[in-house]
Amino acid sequence: MQLPIGKKVYFASDFHLGLPDKEGSLAREKRICQWLDEIKADAAALYLVGDLFDVWFEYRNVVPKGYTRFLGKLAELSDGGLQIEVFTGNHDLWMRGYFEDEMNIPVHHAPLRREYNGKKFLIAHGDGLGPGDHGYKLLKKVLRSPLSQWLYRRIHPVTGLGVAGWFSRMGPKHDTGEALFLGPEKEWLIQYSLDVLKREHVDYFLFGHRHLAIEYPLPQNSLYVNLGDWLKYDSYAVYDGKELQLKYYKAK
Repeated sequence: MQLPIGKKVYFASDFHLGLPDKEGSLAREKRICQWLDEIKADAAALYLVGDLFDVWFEYRNVVPKGYTRFLGKLAELSDGGLQIEVFTGNHDLWMRGYFEDEMNIPVHHAPLRREYNGKKFLIAHGDGLGPGDHGYKLLKKVLRSPLSQWLYRRIHPVTGLGVAGWFSRMGPKHDTGEALFLGPEKEWLIQYSLDVLKREHVDYFLFGHRHLAIEYPLPQNSLYVNLGDWLKYDSYAVYDGKELQLKYYKAK
């Protein structure tokens, strides 16, 4: 795809709406909506790269309460013609139809390749990619199986969402502290990117998941970008047709 003059492609991830509490999440939700309002004039496409919610599970006729402003803003932008694409993360991997049916927004469950102005992009949330983390990879297969989801939907939504919220709270506390860069040898997403480069050229690798806002140069003039999060950084990436940059939102 050739971007029209003046148009850009935006990438963001790890909003974790719902954390740390209703008041904190609502303030962040309003900030995200303000950012979306500001970029819509020059956005040709928007990629939201997973963990938009700290807990999300879709029953056939029930979705989690809340996030009205954010969902409404996405619907407004999609109805206005903006190309929006969403990825599942490890906190919201059970997205199944709501975004597609209600907002005409496709949801991706695996890495996605796109090309803009001759530059090749590989986009994914990042959970379960690369070497290591074998326990999570097995758990992810179980959780994503149709049988597991069918069984979980037999639980009443109040109980089901409550259990999911409990497990989320028992996990890493993304709203406190700061993730540390472990070095290229121990950063599995960098190792994953290097492995991909052995088979094909990619100009930009874009991931979420690690809660690091970093740009890391790779061989073949490729660039690894972790999009950070909106808990600490309010970070996002933007491609203007010539180069991709990691930026930080400052509310006006």
